[in-house]
Amino acid sequence: MTEQLKNRTCIVTGAAQGIGRAIVERCLAMGANVVGVDMNKDALNAAFASLPPDRVMTATGTVVDPDLADQVVGDAVARFGSVDGLVNNAGIIRPAMIDKMTDRQWQEVIDVHLTGSFYWTRAVGRHLLARAKEGDRSGGAIVNISSEGGRKGAIGQINYAAAKAGLLGMTMTAAREWGRFNIRVNSVCFGVVETTMTEVLRSQKFRESVLNQIPLGRFADSGEVTQAVCFLLSDGASYITGQHLGVSGGFHMTS
Repeated sequence: MTEQLKNRTCIVTGAAQGIGRAIVERCLAMGANVVGVDMNKDALNAAFASLPPDRVMTATGTVVDPDLADQVVGDAVARFGSVDGLVNNAGIIRPAMIDKMTDRQWQEVIDVHLTGSFYWTRAVGRHLLARAKEGDRSGGAIVNISSEGGRKGAIGQINYAAAKAGLLGMTMTAAREWGRFNIRVNSVCFGVVETTMTEVLRSQKFRESVLNQIPLGRFADSGEVTQAVCFLLSDGASYITGQHLGVSGGFHMTS
């Protein structure tokens, strides 16, 4: 997939660590300019310190701020000329069983995963639509980071599962509305990736039972799951939209 994103600009939220950082690095390797967004300024600056300064830009703030989304898109266009791709990757967890979950735990996860993704999809979508209406048919690609938890449920994380399921509906709706403008919208559904967010699932207490549900018999590392994300951003996926690609080692299978 070398250079398949050359001369394109992609925004990645939650870019300071884990999967987000790995997506940034792969986008760069494929030739893209990258705008990294994260609420942790120090971590973001550290993550981008060694990256080529002429091809990267950073923005600090929460994805739940709709003004930030519009501002970053505008700044990216001013810097690189356009925005061509978006990866809605930012996420948090606030685990609790249903009967013990607080209103705040519920709302924080819904806000970041679902409402935040809507704000960034809307901001990038407006830019891509404006280009299309001016005669630019190059289109663009949006990838929402969902989860197999959104398709099969997640014990102790009803907020997370609900938000990730909501992303699937958002993906399909945007794909239907914007397909005629050559704007593709897809989602990837991860299983258990080796990041700080999955430490409990990968702990000694749950490790064996979780691995028994994964036909490939192992957890994913952040580097390998980014290949699917960047494929969906590229022309290799030029006829793919409104789809949910499971990247989970077979953790969930559909016909």
